[in-house]
Amino acid sequence: MATIRYHRPPEAYHLPVEGLSPADLVSTWHAPRSGGRVHEGADLFAPRGTKVLSAVRGEVFRIRDGGLGGKSVTVIGEGPAFYYYAHLDGWAPGLREGQPVTAGQTLGFVGNTGNARSTPSHLHFGVYPILRARPGRPVDPIPLLRALGLPRAPPEEAPSQLPPSA
Repeated sequence: MATIRYHRPPEAYHLPVEGLSPADLVSTWHAPRSGGRVHEGADLFAPRGTKVLSAVRGEVFRIRDGGLGGKSVTVIGEGPAFYYYAHLDGWAPGLREGQPVTAGQTLGFVGNTGNARSTPSHLHFGVYPILRARPGRPVDPIPLLRALGLPRAPPEEAPSQLPPSA
């Protein structure tokens, strides 16, 4: 399974919508949703057709069209985690399941498919850490994305060994 290849945390996350910066990010984590649900991801608003980019190195696990997310892509990658990109207007040409991807590679384009048809175009971005070879509970991706570019200690290093700028 791909989780063996992606057992380390990412060195850094790539912002998954072209043209946005960490300052543009607003957390909507656990905001109320229809049917008594809560929001388990981040909505990153951008014009329709803006490139959606892989946040990490990994491989395309699933490409789907339907359900709440509409057109979506799931990448299994560094973390290890599943990274979910939903409400896409379309997929990158030639994108296929099992395809390796690099951080920053185009996966698709911002849209408002699925249950987002009546909302402005945006990417719903979800992060699901892998626990015991299964997706765990989602985590709020905004703190991960706000820390863009900050070095992360390799698993064998103690936090005290981080550079002073971290």
